[in-house]
Amino acid sequence: MTGTAGKTTRRSGGRAQRIIKRAAKPMIDPCPPGQVGGSFRPLTEPDLRAIYKTALRLLSELGMGAVPARLRQDLIGAGASETGNGRVTFPAALVEDAIAKATKKFTLHGRDDNRSIEVGGSKVYFGTGGAAVQTLDLDRRIYRPSTLADLHDFTRLQDTLANVSWFTRCCVATDVPGNFDLDVNTAYALVRNTTKPTATSFTLAEHIEPIVTLLDIAAGGAGAFSRRPFMKAHISPVISPMRYGEDAVDVVYECIRHNIPMSCITAAQAGATAPATMAGFLTQSLAETLASLVMVHAIKPGFPMIFSNWPLVVDLRTGSFSGGSGESALLNAASAQLSNWLGLPSGVACSMTDAKAIDAQYGAEKGLSSLAAALAGGNLIYESSGMTASLLGASFEAFILDDEMHSHTYRILRGIEVTEDNLGFDAINEAVLGPGHFLGGEHTIAAMERDYFYPSLADRDEPRTWAENGAKDAWTVARERARQILADHHPQYLSTAQDATIREQFNIL
Repeated sequence: MTGTAGKTTRRSGGRAQRIIKRAAKPMIDPCPPGQVGGSFRPLTEPDLRAIYKTALRLLSELGMGAVPARLRQDLIGAGASETGNGRVTFPAALVEDAIAKATKKFTLHGRDDNRSIEVGGSKVYFGTGGAAVQTLDLDRRIYRPSTLADLHDFTRLQDTLANVSWFTRCCVATDVPGNFDLDVNTAYALVRNTTKPTATSFTLAEHIEPIVTLLDIAAGGAGAFSRRPFMKAHISPVISPMRYGEDAVDVVYECIRHNIPMSCITAAQAGATAPATMAGFLTQSLAETLASLVMVHAIKPGFPMIFSNWPLVVDLRTGSFSGGSGESALLNAASAQLSNWLGLPSGVACSMTDAKAIDAQYGAEKGLSSLAAALAGGNLIYESSGMTASLLGASFEAFILDDEMHSHTYRILRGIEVTEDNLGFDAINEAVLGPGHFLGGEHTIAAMERDYFYPSLADRDEPRTWAENGAKDAWTVARERARQILADHHPQYLSTAQDATIREQFNIL
């Protein structure tokens, strides 16, 4: 081409080289996990103070009921008081001492240390949760009871997905009889199929010690797991409204004894087990999650606990769970803001679509709720991958589509970098005085590699090309990708000797 000075110039490389560059992995990932959140603040500073002050009043005047004897003794030893009606109250000074001494940041280990993440501060990570009793069948596209085989398949599927930063078992193996075998086989499925940070639930406290033995085998020897725990526990020690659950409290004690980090989850439901007004809901839910924090503080001050305040919403006309509602998105964002305002590692929930199919309702509900939670700065965003049908279902296709959605969300969180070079003064001059466009320019190529995310699932073809390629919808594309991964990815994260030792000691199904 001819430049403005009459000199013939050539672009470096040609079309073939540009195609190679576009196909290659970007030198800089434009949207990695761990982006900074917190720009969305649904609550003002006076709002935050009012909710917190009222939560402290609830704890100091109403307190908690159904307090197990061992916990009651520890709470009173830490500064709580008994009332005449059997409840235990927490003075504001005790609550604020628990907040002050709480761990603000800690490492959530993966068995592969390159997959570990730091929890707390302002970083946002998407992960999983849930206890789906139904799975959306890949072949029939209808729901059926979840099985142990599904759990293994979900675990190895997500092992390939960059934006699932930790994996909590997403479904319950309904074909496993007995709670102990269920807990054991759930833990086994996680360590066999992924080296990411993991999480599970324990039905009873007495299940924990033998499962730690299993985890020690996977970690390389006796005591290895507790020295570097790569699995956290999901526990709901508070039952709304404002009382403890004895079995879950027992699990808390045993987790602390074995150095298992915890997500202490409050899951009240607006209008059912908590006030229908959003301010009232946030007040009670905050008080209940603070009661979990005070409990941990009374047992072992500073023990790693994720402040997991998950607002859940029901449709007040029918009583049906409405996890995909705008109210749910707003409340979880506000919950993240409250937790971060207190300086505590926050956990909230999103992408709890009520849709059963992979359809427009699914996409709208997941998109708005996950973006709201991320923009508000939730450190760990649970339920964010794979869940459908108001948490009753899990879907392989949903895992695939949600992973791409999270990349777009991380790109939004990353924001716009305003630098002298990015402002583009020289590039604008060069384009205007030269070819009259920016295509192929060095400034454009640099931005293409650094600033843009290119989806592999979303269709950006023109209609004729889309039709020629089979006119596939998102459900079909994700189904094909999931099948390909399940056919190809069979990780071996336990050695033959480790697997044999586990099978000798446990009923692995």
